[in-house]
Amino acid sequence: MHYRNGREAKNGDLIVQLNDGKISAVGVLHSATPGNDYCNGYIAPTQSPTQMACMCDCLHVDDLAAILAEKGLDKRPAGK
Repeated sequence: MHYRNGREAKNGDLIVQLNDGKISAVGVLHSATPGNDYCNGYIAPTQSPTQMACMCDCLHVDDLAAILAEKGLDKRPAGK
């Protein structure tokens, strides 16, 4: 199992899910089984409903999408 950038995926990893180059979910990967990079596993949410925001620690989602596009990580890889 590997993430979009090729890093090995493991249950228990803190992950960010992307859709159309933007974050759609954040949480902990669980119940994923080796040998499949598509529709494999679940994301357990970790964010509390209210979170203090320090602007110096944040990015606008459009700016993050631009960084992903610059690195070529905005598109889902072709199926195997």
